Amino acid sequence: MPIAFKEWAVTVRALAEGEQLLTLRKGGIREENKHFELEHDRFFLYPTFDHQHNDLVRASHHPELDRALEEGVWPDDEPPARALLQDGGIPQPDRVRIRAWAEVAEDLVVEDPRVIDALSPFYVWTTDYAHKRLNWKPRHPLHLVLLRVHRIPRPVTVRVREEYHGCRSWVEIDRDLPFEGTPVMSDEEFEFATSEIRSICQGDRDREPALV
Repeated sequence: MPIAFKEWAVTVRALAEGEQLLTLRKGGIREENKHFELEHDRFFLYPTFDHQHNDLVRASHHPELDRALEEGVWPDDEPPARALLQDGGIPQPDRVRIRAWAEVAEDLVVEDPRVIDALSPFYVWTTDYAHKRLNWKPRHPLHLVLLRVHRIPRPVTVRVREEYHGCRSWVEIDRDLPFEGTPVMSDEEFEFATSEIRSICQGDRDREPALV
C-alpha cells in the first residue's frame, strides 16, 4: 500500500504550492520507537488537522488556513477557520484529499536555535512553534528534511481510518495513488533554495554552541 507522511494541512498546502520545501520532525508519541525515523525516501503528503492552530502559523499565512480546509471533507458543513482558535481545534474530517507526493532530497540535523530563526523564510509556522519542535524531547535530534514535491494531476480523496489518527508520522493508504505529476518548483528554484538552507545549517556546525 502507498505510504504517506502526515503533516498539518496548512503545511501540506504550502509544500504543494512550492511555498515551503522542508519539514521539521522529532516524532510523535505514537511512533514505534518514540522518535522520528526517516523510513521512506518517497511518499505522499497526508494533510491532518491534529493540533493545527492559527497562532502557530505566521500571520502572513493565516489566509492559507481557510484554503487548507479544502484538504478535508466533513460529513456536515465545512468547519469555520475560526474554530482553529478553540481548544481542541476542529474535528477530523471523514476524508482527506491527497494532492502531492515528495522525494527526500536530504535529511539534516538541527541543534542550534539560531538556525531555526535563520530558516524562518523557508517555513510557514511561527518561529516560536519551530523552537517548540526543536526543544521537545531535547535528547533526540531535530530532523530537517528537504523535500522535492510533485503535485499529482488530480487530487485523490481517501477515507480517514482510525489508525491514521494520533501523533504518528507515517500511514499506509488503502487505495492506489499515482507517483505522477510535475515538480512544484523549477530545478533552478529548488537548487537555489536548498543551497541557502544547507548554508544556514552548515553555519550550525561551524559556530560555537549557543549559551543556555
